[in-house]
Amino acid sequence: MDFLPLYRDIPKIDGHLHLNTQRPAMMKEAAEEGFSLLTINTEVPFFPNIDEQQQFALEQDHTHSKKIDFITTFSTEHWGETGWQDEAISQIETGLNRGAVGVKIWKNIGMELKDNEGNFVMADHPSFDPIYSFLEKNGIPLLAHLGEPKNCWLPIERMTVTSDVDYFKNHPEYHMHKHLEFPSYEQQLAARDRVLDNYKQLTFIGAHIASLEWSVDRAAEWLDRYPNCGIDLAERVCHLQHQASETPQKVREFITTYQDRIIYGSDQIDDGIHAENEIRSELQTKWRKEFSFFADPGEQTAWNVKEPFPGLHLKREVLEKIFYNNALNYYPKLNC
Repeated sequence: MDFLPLYRDIPKIDGHLHLNTQRPAMMKEAAEEGFSLLTINTEVPFFPNIDEQQQFALEQDHTHSKKIDFITTFSTEHWGETGWQDEAISQIETGLNRGAVGVKIWKNIGMELKDNEGNFVMADHPSFDPIYSFLEKNGIPLLAHLGEPKNCWLPIERMTVTSDVDYFKNHPEYHMHKHLEFPSYEQQLAARDRVLDNYKQLTFIGAHIASLEWSVDRAAEWLDRYPNCGIDLAERVCHLQHQASETPQKVREFITTYQDRIIYGSDQIDDGIHAENEIRSELQTKWRKEFSFFADPGEQTAWNVKEPFPGLHLKREVLEKIFYNNALNYYPKLNC
């Protein structure tokens, strides 16, 4: 493993994971591997409530030498009721006062939340304007997971990575190819982009390669269009690896061109269900193998990518940006 000396030498931040338990498995592994952590509070139905998610981060931060920061969010439970926006902003302020470094919105906006007439509420709905205005005015970064991988709208046989194939086979209720009554992939992205057109000074991070993971060309066009925006790589490195199996130089040029706007994240979840050693092993494997993809030149494989692919062999200065500096630039209140 030629990349290991470099891996151990440079500082690293996992800029997108989910600590949903009190136990210290992630913190212990981070200390071993030289990572600082950023846990993302998210309004997922099967996650602990927002306050509990914050408390997990605060407790770990006080009991371990390795730092963990968090991004807060707000509930849409009372969306549409009088005073809802004030309640959401108050929830955001509470998170910020506890030390949050940004705010997250999730794909339930656009894919779950509906108005009284049964219409899907998209990211550009006017009800969210006071929230976007508050974030823009106060210089608070917004991390947004809007839409899904393009594979979500494709038939199984056309999906590009096997992790998506496995997931949507097992969860057909989330496979949008089977649910044409939902907004389309392009409608999801168009709603997001209308927000960015209206809030040009908003610091915006498109989670999961801004749901443009399938094409570095499309991702590049989006980044060119919105200079205040960055992307994170959480759970989408495999899509870059897939593209590298066919056009490695194009992927390398994309990363090099936008080296100041890309944040590494694993999207690892610890909810206490799996054994601590399993979580630590899975996290170590993911961190090392994904770092190797960016750092090493040799041929590699990944469990969810169908064909071998070459490593990108990026310069140290680029690796330091992706794995450390860019997170600090987009989330300036990080304490890593």
